Amino acid sequence: MSHSKTKSFSYRVLDVFTETPFTGNQLAVIQVTGELEKQLYEKISSEFGYSESSFAYYSVEDRALKIRSFTSTGFEIHGGGHNLLGVVSDFLEKGEDIFAGQAGEPYVIMKDTPTYLELNNSSGTHVIGMKQRPASFGDVVPVEKVAEGLSLNMADFSSELPPVVAATEVSHLMVPVKSTEVLDKIQSNKKRLSDLSIRYGFEGVYCFSLTGSNTHLVETRFFNPLIGIDEDPATGSAAGPLAGLLYKTGRIKAGTSYQLLQGSIMKRPSIIKFQIADDGIVISGSSVVTMEGKIFI
Repeated sequence: MSHSKTKSFSYRVLDVFTETPFTGNQLAVIQVTGELEKQLYEKISSEFGYSESSFAYYSVEDRALKIRSFTSTGFEIHGGGHNLLGVVSDFLEKGEDIFAGQAGEPYVIMKDTPTYLELNNSSGTHVIGMKQRPASFGDVVPVEKVAEGLSLNMADFSSELPPVVAATEVSHLMVPVKSTEVLDKIQSNKKRLSDLSIRYGFEGVYCFSLTGSNTHLVETRFFNPLIGIDEDPATGSAAGPLAGLLYKTGRIKAGTSYQLLQGSIMKRPSIIKFQIADDGIVISGSSVVTMEGKIFI
């Protein structure tokens, strides 16, 4: 079939928050030349079927990369997570100088909001840190309601910390459980979790257990049925609020880098680095390209 008269966009698929192909969180990065109609963003994201797809172009006027991200169900994503990390990794890996002309800290624009970055290429792999705001905290959610949504017993939850809504760019429910064994047996009830999201004003549910491991301090799982994500193998927008909660409760120190593991039960292990900084929370990681091609419309 000839595509000679059809408009096309180049794309690449990256595995994010990993350096190993076929692990981490899949992201389609579509290079566009400007804003698209919202319906087209939604159709292309649905075609890929990943938890998120990102669309990016360099704006000469703004001297910055402009990014918009959508779930496969058409929900637009805000905040700095794997949707942003994968895009920046992709453009840097292609050798494009997306920070030329910027003064001070490098940044990209997520829809309309600048997101500032920390860049490290000392190991030959681009490690990109995304700056999130300091964490803020909302409602405590009754454990019995969360237990119903996760198919757990009351005894499975931490006795020291209650489930609490926390946010940097996006609000998520932080749910501490007693062990990684409890974490593994969670089965989400999509209807109950969606109802809780609406009632308490958060998006996803970030379940976590402290591990005592030297390689990763925390292991996590993330569910966001409200926007069509049954489970996510890496969630940067939730790692920031979790870091804020761990700092607030004295479990981590400012200025020290920690790691968490997510996605192992999905056989897509992801490593997310996090650190409390003076002006917020830095979420860091790497990406690897696995596919590339063209989209014809």
